[in-house]
Amino acid sequence: MDIGQYFQRMGYEGSCSPGLVTLRALHRRHIETIPFENLDIHSRRPIVLDEAAFFEKIIRRRRGGFCYELNGLFAALLRALGFQVSYLSGRVSSDGARDTGPEFDHLLLEVTWQGSWLVDVGFGDAFAEPLPLAPGRWVSQEKMFHLEQRGEDDWALWQEQSTGRWRLLYGFSRVPRRLEEFSEMCLYHQTSPDSVFHKNRLCTRKTDTGRVTLSGTKLIITQQGQRLVRTLAVAEDVERALLEYFGIPRGALGGDAESSVLHSEAMFCRPRVSWATTHSQA
Repeated sequence: MDIGQYFQRMGYEGSCSPGLVTLRALHRRHIETIPFENLDIHSRRPIVLDEAAFFEKIIRRRRGGFCYELNGLFAALLRALGFQVSYLSGRVSSDGARDTGPEFDHLLLEVTWQGSWLVDVGFGDAFAEPLPLAPGRWVSQEKMFHLEQRGEDDWALWQEQSTGRWRLLYGFSRVPRRLEEFSEMCLYHQTSPDSVFHKNRLCTRKTDTGRVTLSGTKLIITQQGQRLVRTLAVAEDVERALLEYFGIPRGALGGDAESSVLHSEAMFCRPRVSWATTHSQA
């Protein structure tokens, strides 16, 4: 793990000593600079569950990724800095009321430092800083979240909507997991036409004033609550937007960029698993 290169990728110049100030600052900076995206799935590039592959793609090639990649790599960084980290299995809710997803549908983290913290830089638009992993309501940059303990190891994360109603983001278990246990669902999300990641190309990151998102051919910029939507007509416009708003170099759409913009296909690839040992547990 080249910590210096990782920090350079994020433009991070803060503390690297393990502690809550560092954890919060890294979490915030990560989601502001490294996008949540599924471009490889739509370009038929295999995503492998391997720390070196995460680092090569996200840090050296200046890309983003989805939960297995983003939280997998962030966990490696935190461990290298001296934090105790566990992988947790999440079940994403599709209706906002029930955790409808299967086990290992989402990878999130539990970090132990003067208590336990819920850490997630791989869910898109959620909490900006780690949440105390304890039952109750917690505020993160003017957003309200509720952590519900439903059993000894069974938890749920809810987010308050602008209407005042609560939406379930995901259920999760606090049983520590190994990275290779997520390989089957990682493969499913790459190959199954039923996976949400096959519905549309997505690239999104938090900004200082809101959020910028590329969804299919629509560029959505939210600033101070105001939403601007622009349709990108050709692949060249999409690649330009990826570079301008997300720092993603040209070529991320694949060799046939125009076809990649217009179509989503099922891809069949084999994730490579290299972490066969149990990692630090909280």
